[in-house]
Amino acid sequence: MLKISADKVYKSKMQEIFNTIIIIAYGMFFISMICTTIALKRVTFKAAPVIESVGYIYILILSAIILKEKITFKKILGNIIIIIGIIIFVL
Repeated sequence: MLKISADKVYKSKMQEIFNTIIIIAYGMFFISMICTTIALKRVTFKAAPVIESVGYIYILILSAIILKEKITFKKILGNIIIIIGIIIFVL
């Protein structure tokens, strides 16, 4: 939502700052932080880094679907490194 809103042109700085989409996006971000904090309190210490790392894989997929971003070789390589790191960490 923030990326979509950043591409728009606004008549004044006040409209840009107090944009409904931006306020909703930051609200969702705050709620997400609270939910993540609560969820991480309930998992084992070893599982927390794995859960956090998987988020980057979801971001790659969802950004391609929702924002129509191109999946480049560097992004794929980065996610492969993340997956290898997760496998090594779990073993």
